[in-house]
Amino acid sequence: MSGRERFGARLAKAVAARGPLCAGIDPHPGLIEAWGLPVDASGLERFALSATEVLAAQAAVVKPQSAFFESFGAAGVRVLERVVSTARDAGALVLLDVKRGDIGSTMGAYTAAYVAEGAAIAADAITVSPYLGFGSLAQCAETAVSAGRGIFVLARTSNPEAGEVQNAKLPDGRTVAQAIVDSVAALNAGAEPLGDVGVVVGATVPPGELDLSRLNGPVLAPGFGAQGATVADLRALFGASLPGVLPASSRDILKHGPEQAALRQAVERVAEVLADPQENGQ
Repeated sequence: MSGRERFGARLAKAVAARGPLCAGIDPHPGLIEAWGLPVDASGLERFALSATEVLAAQAAVVKPQSAFFESFGAAGVRVLERVVSTARDAGALVLLDVKRGDIGSTMGAYTAAYVAEGAAIAADAITVSPYLGFGSLAQCAETAVSAGRGIFVLARTSNPEAGEVQNAKLPDGRTVAQAIVDSVAALNAGAEPLGDVGVVVGATVPPGELDLSRLNGPVLAPGFGAQGATVADLRALFGASLPGVLPASSRDILKHGPEQAALRQAVERVAEVLADPQENGQ
């Protein structure tokens, strides 16, 4: 075990101090261009670091989308490394959106890259895919937890193509997505205040599809804001108090750049909506 406090405990403290917003850092070429920057490594660096300086100073969690950095090659990965270190220095937790999922030594290499002690791009947590079998993630989960880090397992995503796999029925009557949630719940059993293994459930998923009552872990909820989900949708899907839920917003915030003051105000507006008792039905 590392001397680092467990991820679930660190996440609970960060959310208590800063609110539940997970602010995405997605350097989409269209956004870089909209900021008046060149769509090259220099534009990526200016966009990503400028956004990180603001978002990581205010949000509990920042979520860089690795693919948008990788698309610029080695220079983009170097920028991603700087984003991770800049965000950590500003006090935010870093959830790196990489959606890795493989078997054996290959999954071990992904684990070593992101969540093992001494990882090359050391995030506080990463997104992972269980669709080579949930057991394929066992080494990653064990290593991450041992290092005081976490993982978020794709369970029920909101893209239209997902239903044919994620809502498929198993012989015991559960959906594949529910079986994933239940497997994560087993890993989190007994952890306080939250387990270290979370799930990804789209904020636009119809209420009632999943039973999250035994999860005892965090939920990353992409789709809040630009993709149409509101606080009311979050409440209907996850419950009035939204325990452990991290609504993720990216484009709705980043479109307000490049002025950092405008970005800061955008983060504040989203945080206020999430904290409003009337919005949250309290």
